[in-house]
Amino acid sequence: MNVFDCHVNRSPCSGKVSEILYKPGKFINASLDKASEDNERNYYRIKNTHGEDIIVVQIAGLIARRIVCEAVENQEIDQGSKIGMIRFGSRVDLYFNNYKILVNQNQKTIGGETLIAKKN
Repeated sequence: MNVFDCHVNRSPCSGKVSEILYKPGKFINASLDKASEDNERNYYRIKNTHGEDIIVVQIAGLIARRIVCEAVENQEIDQGSKIGMIRFGSRVDLYFNNYKILVNQNQKTIGGETLIAKKN
């Protein structure tokens, strides 16, 4: 996401937030691969309605330096509900298995509207 994008982060699925883990770190450009491991980040493990773990990772960027977490552990959430936000240039990574990706690389997505993946 760049500084002109909306930085509200929404749940990719309905389910229960089973774990939230904050990791302090650096503030390098979030578009670089090494930002996934080096930058400040917040992990959400969501157990979806199929019993699968979906991982959402908020990654702070060069300018952002502020991750806001609005979910709590053991919270039941709906797909598209707000879980937090990241200030300015930032990134969100999703990790999942057994789903078909519906978006293309570099495709502009709209939070709460664009479907990212669907069950195989």
